[in-house]
Amino acid sequence: MISKRNLLAVLFCLSICASAQTADEIIQKNIAARGGPEKLKAINSLRQSYAIDQGGFKLTGTEESKRPNFVRSTFTIQGMTAVSAYDGSTGWRITPFQGKKDPELVGDDELKGLQEQADLDGPLMDYQSKGNTVEYLGIDQVDGDDAYKLKVTLKNGDIFYYYFDPDTYLEIQRDSQFFVRGSVRESVTQLGSYKPVNGIMFPFSSESWPKGNPQARVKVTTLKIELNVPVDDGDFKMPAAPPAKPVEKPASK
Repeated sequence: MISKRNLLAVLFCLSICASAQTADEIIQKNIAARGGPEKLKAINSLRQSYAIDQGGFKLTGTEESKRPNFVRSTFTIQGMTAVSAYDGSTGWRITPFQGKKDPELVGDDELKGLQEQADLDGPLMDYQSKGNTVEYLGIDQVDGDDAYKLKVTLKNGDIFYYYFDPDTYLEIQRDSQFFVRGSVRESVTQLGSYKPVNGIMFPFSSESWPKGNPQARVKVTTLKIELNVPVDDGDFKMPAAPPAKPVEKPASK
């Protein structure tokens, strides 16, 4: 006869297996709802332009992504354009509105964010081979409606909570936990206005805010999405800083 302790162990293992199977099932249905693995993996490059509104402060931007893991984002404020990019090994930025017109390397925390951003497929696709772990947390609510909830822990330790519409299996919310210099930064992003682009579903609107502070909402409206556009690998490389101008010596008397 099986002992009570062994029975509990068996039930525990069964619950874990069931959760893992349910999580994989939700991921598969989400991938299918977005267009299917073949179409998604056929995306070699992606360019999207967007408008950002933060409490009436508005700006426009563009993001380009390319396999295997390149990304470049630009946004313009009052005629000045900022750049952040990752070329598969180096992360860099240009921030002219902070008085820094020359390219510079980013810190470790910003580099980690660029590396996550450069994953064209996202953390769910082939999550096991990427070293990510996924856990099904059951049904939760988003604005009073039921949603399937997954916890995704990246290989680098960052954590995302994904919420999926139970009818469409499209993502409707993502809670993020980023670990920055020993502290945790949490944010919430809600996604909507899904539209097909070449047979693939993309959210054309999102709102993000620091967790616990919904008054600080940032609204992003996608204006255009282009797939498999030609993008030169060199666009993601950090440009060399211009040589310093020689200091002119005063004429001798």
